[in-house]
Amino acid sequence: MTNPRAIQTPCALRLLSLALLLTTLTALASGCALPRIVVHDDPLSAGEHLKLGMAYESGGEPERAAAEYRLAARKEPLARLYLGNVLFGQGQLDDAETEYRAAVKGLPDNPEALNNLAWLLYTRKSDLAEAEALAVKAVTLAPARPAFQDTLKAIRAAQGQ
Repeated sequence: MTNPRAIQTPCALRLLSLALLLTTLTALASGCALPRIVVHDDPLSAGEHLKLGMAYESGGEPERAAAEYRLAARKEPLARLYLGNVLFGQGQLDDAETEYRAAVKGLPDNPEALNNLAWLLYTRKSDLAEAEALAVKAVTLAPARPAFQDTLKAIRAAQGQ
């Protein structure tokens, strides 16, 4: 048994296509727009972007890691530290400094952020007094971290102390 409503002929298909086209053109001409799908929210949380960035970074994909850290940085200050690390590793020292400073601002008692900014300033020989103050605070917060003590020693040696 055939459905009486089914379109049976090529002529009927052409008429249906023409009707659809005319309806669309009429809607556009009258100022109406076709519906659009817009995604307003990121389906991943900042923490998920952070973890994804860490996975990309450990997998040797720094560009993809940086992209994920940038997405996470909107809500997760730790992402600024990790982004700074990626940028430092790529030799983008100005951008790395910006990210480290943002990390220190968002996480003022994070010894890793303090140490990494201190080390960057030391490598640039740009502001050794600030670098020393940051390194002292990092060592004070995490005295058992030899890398932080090494940073402080290197800065003081560069200052002639």
